Amino acid sequence: MDANGKRPWGYFEVLSDAADHKVKRIVVSPGECLSLQRHRKRAEHWYAVSGEGAATVDGKVVPLARGRAVDIPQGASHRLENTSSADLVIIEVQTGTYFGEDDIERLEDRYGRV
Repeated sequence: MDANGKRPWGYFEVLSDAADHKVKRIVVSPGECLSLQRHRKRAEHWYAVSGEGAATVDGKVVPLARGRAVDIPQGASHRLENTSSADLVIIEVQTGTYFGEDDIERLEDRYGRV
């Protein structure tokens, strides 16, 4: 798949892709959620730009709304969910040693992806 991607939950666009980081703008449609997943080679920082939702990090639910942020440590299970009737827009900053989409280990996915 190309660097920018449409997904069942919405879409993302890559804003920066360098050797030491990647930055994405993630848009989650109302009522949708990303898979419960983890990464072996990167940590993530999610900053909410607009909308409302929840991040689940190692079982702890963190409410997200404009101006709120959450850190996802490398190896932590995590999920992002839109709990509102408007798009949830997140800026995601990845740091680590590898940023490929194949570093996603899906633990649970409502869309049947593995």
